[in-house]
Amino acid sequence: MQQDSQSLPEEHLTEETSQPLRELATLTRDNVALFWHSCARDLPWRFGHTTPWGVLVCEVMSQQTQMSRVVPYWLTWMQTWPDAQSLAHATSAEIITAWGRLGYPRRALRLQSCAQVVATRYRNKLPCTYEELIALPGVGDYTASAILSFAYGKHIAVIDTNIRRVLMRAFTGTESHGGSTTQSDRELAAAVLPEDNHVTAATANTTNTTNTTCTSSVWNQAIMEIGATICTARSPQCTACPLQTWCRFKAAGFPGLGRHTRPQQHFAGTNRQVRGIILQALREAHKKQQVLQRCEINNLWSNQTQLGECIASLNHDSLITILPDGTLALP
Repeated sequence: MQQDSQSLPEEHLTEETSQPLRELATLTRDNVALFWHSCARDLPWRFGHTTPWGVLVCEVMSQQTQMSRVVPYWLTWMQTWPDAQSLAHATSAEIITAWGRLGYPRRALRLQSCAQVVATRYRNKLPCTYEELIALPGVGDYTASAILSFAYGKHIAVIDTNIRRVLMRAFTGTESHGGSTTQSDRELAAAVLPEDNHVTAATANTTNTTNTTCTSSVWNQAIMEIGATICTARSPQCTACPLQTWCRFKAAGFPGLGRHTRPQQHFAGTNRQVRGIILQALREAHKKQQVLQRCEINNLWSNQTQLGECIASLNHDSLITILPDGTLALP
C-alpha cells in the first residue's frame, strides 16, 4: 500500500498532495480567525496599532526573545525613536542603553544601520517589496516575510519556529523538526495559506470579534499566536486550540511529542552572561556620564581570562569602546 505523502514532511508536496491540505485548512479558517480576533494577546504592535516601522522594530526585538519581555522595551523605544529617521541620528551609546537586557545587542546596531538606509534611500518609509526588505541590514527571510504579511497585508507565507510546529502537527500529524526552514516547510505553509479574495488586511486585521474573515495576514499571525500560547513545544493545551477538531497530531496520539525540540540552552557562566554583565555596568556608568574604571571592570567577573575575552569580543562587535587608559565606555 502506498504511503500517504502528507505524513512524510521531508517529501516535497505536489499539487495532488497539497490539494487535500488546502481543503483541510479551509475547514479551520473561521475558527482560526475567531480565535485571532477574540483570544489573541492585544500587544501594542498588533491590530493596526503601529506603523510598518514599528512592526520591524518588534520583529527585530523578538528574535530569540519572549514577547512579554519585548513589550516595555518596544514601547520606550518607539516613544524615543518613532521612525527610521529619528533612530538614524541616535548615538550608539543611546541605542545600546535603550536595548537594555533584551540580549543579542548587535541587533540594536543593525537596526540603526537599517534605519539609516530607510531614512536616506526610502525617504523614511519602510519599503514594501520582498527584494527591497531582504536587502536591508539585519533583515532576513523571516523578517521580510513578516513585515509584508503583518504590516502590508501581502499574500505571503510566514514561517518561524511556532508556525512550523503548529502546521506540522495539525496538517501532517508529525512533530516539528529542528534546524533551518526547509523547502518542505515552505511548501506546507504555502499549501494551507488562505487566498485573500480582495479582502484587505486592514479590513480583516481588526479587533472586531464578529469578524471571521481569515486573510493570509490573519492566518499567519493567528497560527504564530497558537504556537506561542497553546500548541507549545512540550505541553500543548489542546482544549483551548481552535484547530483541535481537525488536528492530525492529536488524532494520532501526539507521536514523538517534544522529541525534536531544541534542548534548553544554559546561560549561567556563559560568555553571553559575562557580556551582558559588562554591558549593564556600562549602561549604568553611561547614565551618570562616567566610564568604567579598571578596578570596577575586574570586579565584574571572577574569571579574568573569560572577562578579557568577553571585553575583546564586545569591542570587536563595536558595542564598547576601550579607552587608552584601559577604561571602558559605550561607543
